[in-house]
Amino acid sequence: MKLVVAVIKPFKLDACLRALADAGVTDVIHSEARGYGRQKTHLQDYHDDRFAVAFLPKVRVEFSVAPEQVKRAIEAVLGACRTGRQGDGKIWVLDARVAQAQAVGA
Repeated sequence: MKLVVAVIKPFKLDACLRALADAGVTDVIHSEARGYGRQKTHLQDYHDDRFAVAFLPKVRVEFSVAPEQVKRAIEAVLGACRTGRQGDGKIWVLDARVAQAQAVGA
């Protein structure tokens, strides 16, 4: 199995999830994230004052796929999330092993 982690712009999440579903990816986890790349900071308004924000809002999308599905899944994310502007995000592909969990308790 391969674990794919994509960090994308928040407004692209719905399109990303639809594209992954169309590509056959069924189990997806997403969470809010903050970070920056080459764009460093941006200015934000707060009570009519502008200030620099070092970490930009992002969404982290994670899913696992079989090795033969990786290319199709990455193409789905790129097609749904790429705007062509700086800060579109990043994608990592990692080796993954499935571990079984047991319920603990009475």
